[in-house]
Amino acid sequence: MRIPFIKMHGLGNDFVVIDARETALPVSPARAAALADRHTGIGCDQFIVLEPSNQADVKMRIFNPDGSEVGACGNASRAVGLLLGGERAGRTRIETGGGLIEAQASEAGIAVDMGAPRFDWNAIPLAYAMDTMAMPLAWEDLENPVAVNVGNPHAVFFVPDAAAVDLARLGPIIEHDPVFPERVNVNVASLVGPDHLSLRVWERGAGLTRACGTGACATAVAAMRRKLVGRSVTVDLPGGALRIDWPEGGHIVMTGPATTSFEGAFDDALYPL
Repeated sequence: MRIPFIKMHGLGNDFVVIDARETALPVSPARAAALADRHTGIGCDQFIVLEPSNQADVKMRIFNPDGSEVGACGNASRAVGLLLGGERAGRTRIETGGGLIEAQASEAGIAVDMGAPRFDWNAIPLAYAMDTMAMPLAWEDLENPVAVNVGNPHAVFFVPDAAAVDLARLGPIIEHDPVFPERVNVNVASLVGPDHLSLRVWERGAGLTRACGTGACATAVAAMRRKLVGRSVTVDLPGGALRIDWPEGGHIVMTGPATTSFEGAFDDALYPL
């Protein structure tokens, strides 16, 4: 059987999207990893499956290239908002493993309500209680990160020059540290100017990425908590810029582009469970 897919990206963070709302598509970690493989599969940073939802317009399942399933992906949320916006008068409520979110088309791109951030140590989660505003830990020159959960766990390090950090080496070390029982996304950020940050992200299960929407949200919120920036900030990533707004006591809103690259189909039998 031929399975149709749509290839999309948000700032170069790319996805294979399968619409399984009418015809279910069984997915295993092995199948997701095989389809995400850039040499022998379709190739993507995340494999996205859309399913029916009892509490939203659609349920979005997210798989990393290693086959692991995660709860949130900000760039994929914008892509799904673009894909389904025409069906929902421009507004789409999306069920994710990290909670309910909402995408809305706007002149500035796709704005996604990412919900409220969580800062309690057991909500990240961490292995034991500690201050999440400045974790009393260090990995070489990376020290005292802010820990925040925005549907998935993030550690945010503020450094003088994000580009100078050897994130390809330190990222996997921090990701797999036992202090993070569900692993962690690793963000290194620098203050560029008033309300302007530069960010690089090591994404758990995926590695270095051109853009990470939840990473931009987590980093902006962390910078706001430390009073480095105001409540609205531009975050520059290798793939482009996102706008993050977090009104006091409210939800995080991420705004940025999403693009459809092409459509295709694959033979279901070539990617067994």
